[in-house]
Amino acid sequence: MQPTTPEPYSAPGKAAVWPPVAVPGQPGRDTGESDPAAEETATGVALTGQPAEDVAPDPEPTHGSGLLDDLRAQIARFVILPSQQTLDAVTLWVAATHLQTAWQHAPRLAVVGPAKRCGKSRLLDVITETVHDPLITVNASAAAVFRSITETPPTLLVDEADTIFGSAKVAEKNEEMRGLLNAGHQRNRPTLRVSGPNHEVSKFPTFAMAALAGIGDLPDTIMDRSVVIRMRRRRLGETVEDFRTFRDVPSLHALRDRLVAWLVPLHAEAMNLTPSMPVEDRAADTWQPLVAIADLAGGPWPGLARAACLAVTKHEAEQDQDNSSLSIRLLADIRRAFAAEGDPSAIRTARLLDILNQDDESPWPGYTDKGLTPRGLQILLKDYNIHAVNRRFPGNVQARGFTRLQFADTWARYCPEPKPESTTGA
Repeated sequence: MQPTTPEPYSAPGKAAVWPPVAVPGQPGRDTGESDPAAEETATGVALTGQPAEDVAPDPEPTHGSGLLDDLRAQIARFVILPSQQTLDAVTLWVAATHLQTAWQHAPRLAVVGPAKRCGKSRLLDVITETVHDPLITVNASAAAVFRSITETPPTLLVDEADTIFGSAKVAEKNEEMRGLLNAGHQRNRPTLRVSGPNHEVSKFPTFAMAALAGIGDLPDTIMDRSVVIRMRRRRLGETVEDFRTFRDVPSLHALRDRLVAWLVPLHAEAMNLTPSMPVEDRAADTWQPLVAIADLAGGPWPGLARAACLAVTKHEAEQDQDNSSLSIRLLADIRRAFAAEGDPSAIRTARLLDILNQDDESPWPGYTDKGLTPRGLQILLKDYNIHAVNRRFPGNVQARGFTRLQFADTWARYCPEPKPESTTGA
């Protein structure tokens, strides 16, 4: 479903704030409001009428908009996000963890990147110190995780998620974890286990917000339930502050406590919110808690939240389309490889990859630093239920490969050959 452009939003008692207005002190986000502290007269008297030196410093903002501004600034100290919209999205997701029991859905935060040193773990470090009741897991079992979830759920934080889902073989061993993360996206999806000496069936809740960080995409069913943040390495000249636990954690905890003080009294109001959404279906389910937090905060945040929602979901829709186009391109290139070999009944995987990687006009030589690999081929063909198996080839050679028959139905459905033009007699 294509995202729709939202109507101007006006929170109760507040002026409309769509399209997004700017945040003071941030590039491109000028609200047009002056800073009273900066408008002292030439005589040194502030606008309050008191001498400037006698004016007490402003207390830390306790209203929602100011708190979200502070949280965003703290995250940006240590991590460079790929866009301003993704920084806004992470800020809202962190705040939403403090009202988990008010939401119908528990959005996942998928922090993924193509390689090491993209800032994934550092972002998780900052998130850990600001979310509600963090439960950090690295390669934990599904049983340990669901026994840690209660009616007042923690926030699950899974680093190195590629060790759980990074390959087909490993992912198969962790299918229970994937099922747990899928079920926990929505309320009232408990897991059942037999426990105790009487072997009684017990229900364990699965509902909890979760952030997962790893190299490469997570399983499709998890990505579909996630606010996806695609990290990338910093360019030369892009700098961030070093994160030091003893120095930086106390200020992050203080910010977390301010979030709690603001949000907990709004629990009943949050439960009754039904914010207008710029997207539909599962994307709306996933983003609704973030947009609700923005509506509670007011100021520019309702507009910023909807802009972030549109930008991130649109990017992921384009990613899905690109992946689909790539797999269809592969099917067509495999058909040409069979034709180049004289349309044999079967072809070895190694020979098929040689043909594909020798085509400089195709994307396969640059697919990885080694070109298209057997694993890459397996992943791209998985959705079509086409797999290489051991076969016997001419010369009594046994090797993994594919038969032409395996592709026949898929070719006909997804990349049929054009019909030859009919010719008519003179």
